[in-house]
Amino acid sequence: MALLKLAGGTVHDPANGVDGRVKDLWVRGGKVVAAPDPDAVPDRVYDLSGLVVMPGGVDMHAHIAGPKVNVARKLRPEDRRPHPFRRTALLRSGTLGSTPTTFATGYLYAGLGYTTVFDAAIPPLGARHTHEEFHDTPVIDKGFFVLVGNNHYLMDQLGRGEHDRVRAFCGWLLHATRGYALKLVNPGGVEAWKQGRNGMAGLDDVVPGFGVTGRQIVAAVARVADELRLPHPVHVHCNRLGMPGNWATTLETMKAAGGHRAHFTHVQFHSYGGGPDDQDTFRSRVPDLADWVNGHRDATVDVGQVLFGDTTSMTGDGPLGYFLHRVTGRKWFNGDTECEGGCGIVPIEYKEKSLVHALQWAIGLEWYLLVTDPWRVGMSTDHPNGGSFLAYPEICALLMSRDYRREVLKRVPAKLKDWCTLPDLDREYTLNEIAIVTRAGPARMLGLAHKGHLGVGADADVTVYTPNADRRAMFELPRYVFKAGQLVVENGEIRLAPFGPALVARPEYDTGALPHIREWFESAYSLGFENYPVGDEYLTHGEAVVPCGSGS
Repeated sequence: MALLKLAGGTVHDPANGVDGRVKDLWVRGGKVVAAPDPDAVPDRVYDLSGLVVMPGGVDMHAHIAGPKVNVARKLRPEDRRPHPFRRTALLRSGTLGSTPTTFATGYLYAGLGYTTVFDAAIPPLGARHTHEEFHDTPVIDKGFFVLVGNNHYLMDQLGRGEHDRVRAFCGWLLHATRGYALKLVNPGGVEAWKQGRNGMAGLDDVVPGFGVTGRQIVAAVARVADELRLPHPVHVHCNRLGMPGNWATTLETMKAAGGHRAHFTHVQFHSYGGGPDDQDTFRSRVPDLADWVNGHRDATVDVGQVLFGDTTSMTGDGPLGYFLHRVTGRKWFNGDTECEGGCGIVPIEYKEKSLVHALQWAIGLEWYLLVTDPWRVGMSTDHPNGGSFLAYPEICALLMSRDYRREVLKRVPAKLKDWCTLPDLDREYTLNEIAIVTRAGPARMLGLAHKGHLGVGADADVTVYTPNADRRAMFELPRYVFKAGQLVVENGEIRLAPFGPALVARPEYDTGALPHIREWFESAYSLGFENYPVGDEYLTHGEAVVPCGSGS
């Protein structure tokens, strides 16, 4: 196997305590290896003198594949047609916009320096389709989180007090879907909405027909994720997303995890004070929530940063989609996945001159700046909900410069200063902290021991930047991107388009529960039990099984 030397770069590898040190990296067989004997001659040397070297980026929460993403592509031709991605001798064609097509998604992530991406919400019945889209998403390694928060079998057994069956079902479901983690979206609320009830209700409302509450679902699945020793804890989209006053529900949801590991996603959308009928009371409650997170080591978050501009809201939270349709008056789609969940899709535009939108923008930045430990906050836009992942360089610039933040604050409504603490926050991120929230931290939160760092044995996913005082320009255009030791991007141009594997978790579980699961399944679903699991033939680019226990 060829020996590659990445020579003399200024390395930021926070997982290994390297903060801007000039050093060489050695690569063989797609992995970072120890420095060879002094007389070893590398097959290829890249001189990285004066350049900034980081691990490949890790996006822990995005929407890039699966049923709702594909529907969003069809729903918004006006978003895609003006932005074609042209075929070349190397690259496949596609379209861009807020929901790029599969090949374009892989190329765009690689061009930004990202090499690992997780789709955040896939209904089990959509697993096959998702793996088929992964087949056509080049360069990046990818995985997905399986929706369970409104699953009929889980709620039925939880309502009967059958926790062991709940645990076995979750373990079996990860095997059957080739998924990675357990995802809750508005637990119990989506099912209530599907029954014609209020889907934006609170954490303690009883789900009709099941006798359980959202709080009980959160507590049970957080416990199950730990009992199965999953690499990533339960991934929670809280109830009442986007509603004034929802910060109290968010805080109660954090407490509901009961001391188990839990990751709370796109927390910007869950941090609002105020009442539903009085806009003048709408404000940020990030200081209260961040204070709780700072005091509880088992809790981690990603932000869901809002950026100004046009995008598409898509979510497994069907009632939220309807709410946004009513607020914006724009077209919408709502879907129902039998026994498992639903989704809502609505075009949306975030405007600088809107006080509410400006507050959402500010709240996201408050989360980054008020969580004291950057290892416990991941960068995300909840792509495409808050904006495209292509906005990550803009977020880096905002975090690294309080002066730039103040420039933007001059353009938004003046009243914003009364609704949040952002104008008073002077903290500026360092390059090492950027490496944490975009790479090392998400990899650690996901339990990916082979990602997010450049130590011996790590995947040789490496991003190289040219230093620039304009941080947005710096992070928009990597000098080089290496994926598993292969040069895939040079000066923003794709040079090679390999396909990374699917990342999956396969926990041990009690197979003795399968007869009961099968009996219930056959009585409830419109397809046969044997036709449900995803076969090997769907993982055409292979799979990488992440050991359970690596994140617990």
